[in-house]
Amino acid sequence: MNTNEILSKVDHTLLLQQATWEEIQVICDDAVTYSAASVCIPPCFVKQAKQYVGDRMAVCTVIGFPNGNHTTACKEFEAEEALENGADEIDMVINIGDLHAKKYDLVLSEIKSLKTVCGDKILKVIIETCLLTEAEKIKMCEIVTESGADFIKTSTGFSTGGATFEDIELFAKHVGPNVKIKAAGGISSFSDAEKFIALGADRLGTSRLIKILKAQK
Repeated sequence: MNTNEILSKVDHTLLLQQATWEEIQVICDDAVTYSAASVCIPPCFVKQAKQYVGDRMAVCTVIGFPNGNHTTACKEFEAEEALENGADEIDMVINIGDLHAKKYDLVLSEIKSLKTVCGDKILKVIIETCLLTEAEKIKMCEIVTESGADFIKTSTGFSTGGATFEDIELFAKHVGPNVKIKAAGGISSFSDAEKFIALGADRLGTSRLIKILKAQK
């Protein structure tokens, strides 16, 4: 797999609390230059970013981020506002406490409600694998498959760990054919990116790959 093929699967990401518009603008420019899949940015920048990139690049944002324990109503409002502001893709964080408590119906109904809000826009479901048991990861593969969401995603990048090869292998075995996989958090080389894709990832959440190319130039 060549560099361009890998970059076409990258959600070029900047979600740091201290991010400024000038930095988001650079992320947008780089994503367009290197033909990334999207830019993944905080909700407060979505409207400005979409006006800036127009149809040149998909804009992705995060909902219930990074902890996931917002109310469902709050997540719905966040998603609605983001879509109104021009977001093309939504990455939501599940309520991890509900999952731990085995309140699977609540986890499922929340994802379904967010997918209803998103309609034909892409919804990715962040399950924060570093905080879950293997059984919980498998259960979330089942729930996301049932929910109608488009992707299952490993991580926020703001917890105790990011994507692992083992988690992508596990996802690939247990998600339905309607669900794609996004690996995010800690992807720092093209060789690792290629392996994640080979194991089943269709998207990669990272900022480092484009930074590597820029540094080489």
